[in-house]
Amino acid sequence: MSESIQQSLTKRIDLSQSRYDQSTYMGRLRHFSEITDPRNLFASETELQAAKTLVQSYKAGNSTPNVTEEQLWKAKKLVDSTFHPDTGEKVFLPFRMSSYVPTNVPIIAAMLLPNPSVAAIIFWQWINQSANVAFNYCNANKTTEMSTTETVGAYAGAVGASCTIAVGLSQWLARSKGLSPSTLTLLSRGVPFVAVATAGTLNVFLMRQKELKEGIQVQDATGTILGKSQTAGTHAIGQVAVSRVVTAAPALFIPGLIMSQMERTSLFKRFPRLVAPFNLITVAGSLLAALPCAIALFPQVASIGVEKLEPQFKGLVDANGKPVERVFFNRGL
Repeated sequence: MSESIQQSLTKRIDLSQSRYDQSTYMGRLRHFSEITDPRNLFASETELQAAKTLVQSYKAGNSTPNVTEEQLWKAKKLVDSTFHPDTGEKVFLPFRMSSYVPTNVPIIAAMLLPNPSVAAIIFWQWINQSANVAFNYCNANKTTEMSTTETVGAYAGAVGASCTIAVGLSQWLARSKGLSPSTLTLLSRGVPFVAVATAGTLNVFLMRQKELKEGIQVQDATGTILGKSQTAGTHAIGQVAVSRVVTAAPALFIPGLIMSQMERTSLFKRFPRLVAPFNLITVAGSLLAALPCAIALFPQVASIGVEKLEPQFKGLVDANGKPVERVFFNRGL
């Protein structure tokens, strides 16, 4: 028996926790870089089910002969990037966090095209907010579900807000006087970000408004569910909203700044067809780098002191008889 296999059998690892220290930003960055890795999408259905079975079996304390520690962590990576932590069900494929970049690159690239028509602005803002709604819905905390009516209302509000903001800013720029063409071009590239950031924040709050009203489940350090907290729900939604804005900023600003300079070069003037593919590359690179950095701003399993919660969470003791000082909850992604 190899040394690595012997170690995996004699020293059990805790697969309920991340491989990396979630109390540090770098630990969370490494964790979410694995979760959002698009290469996870290439895992077959057989591989996904095998990974889930292995992780469940190991967590249950069963023996896993001929399985190394590295194989266990690889299985956990596939499980964490594919299955929802609250339901255990697979997240619908286009809206897993590992497919965030492939799904959003063409949308963002289209929104960054220069001199868009009003129809184009409305269409791509609609597509973008539709994708945002789907990602928010599929990756939200599932201990408090929204009804179909609430979801449709939130969707309509987010789409309406993004289209109104984007069209309004574009029309304002078109009527602006005294600005140089280069300044107008630069400002026009910022319109998508303002629209996406504002509507994206509204999108998160609308799609998860029930968590504000009813709260989300919180538990103590032993995993015992203590009830639902509105304060925890507010914290969870606020953190996700901040992450979404930070994710969008580099992908909507950096490509525009790069392209505004590259389009002046002799290469792009000579080969204008290179503009579109180069724009896609810059968008993909920016989004791929920004996504894990933004999500890692906060731990996925967040915690908050009971002194900041509602009265019913104060004075509780856990299964070991110790006072509950902090509660934990899945903030969603």
